[in-house]
Amino acid sequence: MRRRVLLDTGPLVGFLKRQDQFHSWIIAQWASIEPPLLTCEAVISEACFLLRNVYGGQEAVIGLVDSGVIQIPFRLDEETAIIGELLKTYQSVPMSLADACLVRMTEQYADSVLLTFDSDFLVYRKNKNQVIPVMIPQDK
Repeated sequence: MRRRVLLDTGPLVGFLKRQDQFHSWIIAQWASIEPPLLTCEAVISEACFLLRNVYGGQEAVIGLVDSGVIQIPFRLDEETAIIGELLKTYQSVPMSLADACLVRMTEQYADSVLLTFDSDFLVYRKNKNQVIPVMIPQDK
């Protein structure tokens, strides 16, 4: 059984923005991943915002979703209680909504690995005490 890859905002932006410091790293990682990558709407929203000044950036994000390369199976309206608890637990980090949704997704997809640039995921835990498997650049 193959591992599901969950996608955070940083790698999505880095994939689409050639000037990103981790662009080469994420291109190499992306080539080894079998689609679809799974994410949440909060990640898509963050990526579109961060790429608003990159020509074609927002359209590229939407295109990856439209083509099925990225899928959004997460339903915030079904997970509000758990997301609220995660935000409260990690408020000192602080945790963003997108991060909370991704932590919850790591619980829902037990065989998953999270593609991220965010070292906060080395602090966050799934199921209260389990390390979250991550793909992260070594110099993060």
